[in-house]
Amino acid sequence: DVQLQASGGGLVQAGESLTLSCATSGFTFDNYAIGWFRQAPGKEREGVSCISSSDRSASYADSVKGRFTISSDNAKGTIYLQMNSLKPEDTAVYYCAVDKASICTLYSSWYNYWGQGTQVTVSS
Repeated sequence: DVQLQASGGGLVQAGESLTLSCATSGFTFDNYAIGWFRQAPGKEREGVSCISSSDRSASYADSVKGRFTISSDNAKGTIYLQMNSLKPEDTAVYYCAVDKASICTLYSSWYNYWGQGTQVTVSS
């Protein structure tokens, strides 16, 4: 079974950093894309970043460009989201998901499998 496990969330102060991890297992497809999404209370789910397994090309939401960096360790099957200069508006539950079509997109409808979320809370 395809499984994704997000971890690394926590409570930090504005300006601090966190690194989220998405551990994957059970993939039977050679190429894929992993996306990070977030959902704050009362808001719609938002695409944050994605990375393609084939060429490691990445994409970012405008709200996180220059602050967040996505990376992958294919040998470990783990995708990371390094989050720097965190702001209170980054507070949300963060999810990772896999797109079997290997399209790095911030549109959640492309993604086939989702992990459970990890809470990130940034205090001002």
